[in-house]
Amino acid sequence: MADAFVIYNEGFNAGLKPDPLMNISEWADKYRILSQKASAEPGKWRTSRTPYLKEIMDCLSPYSGIEKVVFMKGAQIGGTEVGNNFLGYIVHLSPGPVMLVMPTVDGAKRTSKTRIDPMFAAIPELKGVISDRRSKDASNTTLMKEFQGGVLVLTGANSAIGLRSMPVRYIFLDEIDAYKGDVEGEGDPVNLAIKRTSTFNRRKIFMVSTPTIQGVSRIEYEYEQSDQRHYMVPCPYCNKRQSLKWKQIHFENDDPATATYVCEHCGAIIEEHLKTWMLENGIWEKSNPKSNVAGFHLSSLYSPVGWFSWADAVKQFLDAKNKDNLLKVWVNTVLGETWLEKGEAPEWQILFDKREDYQQEIVPSGGLFLTAGADVQKDRIECEVVAWGRNKESWSVGYFIINGDTAREEVWNELSEFSKRYFEHSSGVMLPISRFAIDSGFATQQVYNWVRKQPINFAMAIKGTDSGVTPLGLPTRVDLNINGKRLRRGAKVWSVGTSILKSELYQFLRLTQNEDESYPAGYCHFPKYDSEYFKQLTAEQLVTKMVRGYQKREWQKTRERNEALDCRVYARAASISFGIEQFTETKWRNLEKALIPESKEKVKLPAKKKTKFDILPKIVKAQDPYL
Repeated sequence: MADAFVIYNEGFNAGLKPDPLMNISEWADKYRILSQKASAEPGKWRTSRTPYLKEIMDCLSPYSGIEKVVFMKGAQIGGTEVGNNFLGYIVHLSPGPVMLVMPTVDGAKRTSKTRIDPMFAAIPELKGVISDRRSKDASNTTLMKEFQGGVLVLTGANSAIGLRSMPVRYIFLDEIDAYKGDVEGEGDPVNLAIKRTSTFNRRKIFMVSTPTIQGVSRIEYEYEQSDQRHYMVPCPYCNKRQSLKWKQIHFENDDPATATYVCEHCGAIIEEHLKTWMLENGIWEKSNPKSNVAGFHLSSLYSPVGWFSWADAVKQFLDAKNKDNLLKVWVNTVLGETWLEKGEAPEWQILFDKREDYQQEIVPSGGLFLTAGADVQKDRIECEVVAWGRNKESWSVGYFIINGDTAREEVWNELSEFSKRYFEHSSGVMLPISRFAIDSGFATQQVYNWVRKQPINFAMAIKGTDSGVTPLGLPTRVDLNINGKRLRRGAKVWSVGTSILKSELYQFLRLTQNEDESYPAGYCHFPKYDSEYFKQLTAEQLVTKMVRGYQKREWQKTRERNEALDCRVYARAASISFGIEQFTETKWRNLEKALIPESKEKVKLPAKKKTKFDILPKIVKAQDPYL
């Protein structure tokens, strides 16, 4: 009887105890176990390994008065684990409805399987709180995990239904710069998700991302509205604090192994092994203390010893410094900073003055393969043929127009005839068009029908998108049979990141010849086209505007006609599809060998119908005051 009385009292007293006064960093040090499946350093979590994360986690703790935490970061600093600790703490000690939003639903599923499930399985205190998925318990699925007092929902920013599925007290928005600008016509996914928390007084919103493009980066926008904290570390020699900056990284003779840090106060050379002491003694300082949003910025230069070194940062910089597409990734992922797109169009007159004397429809010596880009209008199809050489140097071979109603079959027959043309190389060898990209935004079904009839891997129907994150996405089949299955030889549509390729083109157009009379990577050569071509080529500019509370950069026309710009972008997309980004020197040499007349018989050029495929300069020459 006495034993029963003691047991009753112990249970009753335990029920009267308040929740433990423990913040997230303390919880992680006590309970978090890093699984072998999801961590390069499995075992017990140590906040001392990444001391800069402590304050971020503590701001997310229930006992902090801060509602919104923003984390703009580089790679290899442990940022994702902050979110995982946030979720683990909620499930264990502060239950309530919580939502994790990834850029896509597929990404949410992968995160559930590779990060969330292994984390719950590795922590003894969480075993049984969420049932094992293998138990076939409906309370634990890939995208929804119930626990006592709450539920964890995982969804993608591309799913409007997922974002408005339920009210939540906690929300973790991961990699928000990869979210679409608009989700299924219902608005910005970040705003849709945050609305789910509006009914909770003690809510917590955690937003994390590596930044992307200046002016459109969501995480940059949120960080600028925050108190803008920087992690200030002391110099081991003068003890004065500073934030780690790329300009203070020193290396000699392009050798990453010589990388050190130069103190901005005393000029001392700091070896990387001293970074551990610097991180342990660092503090966060606010640049905008009036804001009630906690904002943190960290570059990969803060990455702990053994993860991502200063030498790694230097090596990646040296590999990327002459290639804007790689340098952009380096700035985003290593420095954790936004990339400024140089989207303003160059002056058409400057390009006009740089025209060269090579003959149209003759491929100059540097051009080693041809692609074509075509733009479809109601009464014509316009097309540019471009020759490509090493380092993406290019030559416009000819600009052609096939006139006629594009609803009529004969226009597409003429396009087929044109696409089979060979162009004479300066070596005497005849070159075919290797890849042909055609826009499917107008006369869509006619484009599909034409592409379907072309040889495999030759013609590609494309659809441009300003929100694309890659220059060329994976193709999607659009032809299905009556059962909804994809047809083997059905048409495919390629998504083209037109904003990315236009920015790249305008950067290339600004290039000038080197002092030694060589040409830089990406240089664009043009024959004696008329002024109309260059006006169309520079007919758009990149502008920034506010859309539903967020800054958005988009391309806008500065004049009515821009077909030359579109055709050049499509020809560039075709070169990517053909593999120019992966070409090795061996591949380039093999292309050169094929141009040696002795090794290959010349192919006769099909007779050209002078009334077809008119070159644009011939059409507008009479109107050109500069010729």
